Amino acid sequence: MPVPVVIDCDPGHDDAVALMLAAGDPAVDLLAVTTVGGSQTLEKTTLNARRVCSAAGIDVPVAAGCARPLNQPLRIADDMHGISGLDGSSFPEPTVALTGEHAVDLLHRVLTTSPEPVTIIPTAPLTNIAVLLTRYPEVAPAVREIVLMGGSAERGNVTPYAEANIHGDPEAAQIVFSSGLPVTMCGLNVTHQALVTPDVIDRLNALGTGPGRVCAELITYYGRSYQRLWDFPAPPLHDPVAVARVIDPALVGCVDASVEIELRGEHTRGATVVDLHDYLRRPPNAKVATTLDRDGFLERVVDAVARLGDPRPAGQRP
Repeated sequence: MPVPVVIDCDPGHDDAVALMLAAGDPAVDLLAVTTVGGSQTLEKTTLNARRVCSAAGIDVPVAAGCARPLNQPLRIADDMHGISGLDGSSFPEPTVALTGEHAVDLLHRVLTTSPEPVTIIPTAPLTNIAVLLTRYPEVAPAVREIVLMGGSAERGNVTPYAEANIHGDPEAAQIVFSSGLPVTMCGLNVTHQALVTPDVIDRLNALGTGPGRVCAELITYYGRSYQRLWDFPAPPLHDPVAVARVIDPALVGCVDASVEIELRGEHTRGATVVDLHDYLRRPPNAKVATTLDRDGFLERVVDAVARLGDPRPAGQRP
């Protein structure tokens, strides 16, 4: 049976591919999409989620959530994702509407009405999830697990030691990692293994569908950003790795570890302190992803996008 999931995101190029992977792979059942301020403002990330859902024919409830972190100003990533947050591809006016609920209330509704526990996949700062767990603590038994893209067992990407999603709201991350719920962290140390080489982009283009074209265009733009900012030979698909862990745990190898969030360090705020060698003798509170079957992962991505087909009438296709 497919695993019921909700994606909490801030699209974002890699979020867009994560949404398509979750919608197109039969191993998961995407129930809803929620948005948060992160890579861009909440207004833009919400519009982008609606754009992606419309372009890919993803028909699930979409709701906007928290516009800013719990305890600091919002820091956007327009240097990486562009002015729109999703530069590099053109989108028509979205047809997918918002539910009118706050994202936290939509998450609560989905969790409390699902006949089985739901997996939450956050690919953004964890503000919405922290608010959910503090406002509605009774939903904890309805959460199967939280599988997030964020953090790093090595170095960071917005400061020397902090990754963008965790750095975007460290207090929210601390709430999530200390919640007692099953948490899996897919951080930079594993997502940097998910490099999308030109042959994969060619395969997406060769699908001849709107979703394939959009993915290829977004990844191409993302690759130029990674080349310019970090001299990467190809762009890593961070957020879809978290979805892949839920689709097939064998794709993403993990170890149990204690993870703490640094909240006060002058140079380390937002860092994930991952105790891989049990120096602190603390019980593990998370599974930490360390290895990726890159070929298997990319195969699932391309196959999922292929299953989405093209929701637009033939006369509207390029």
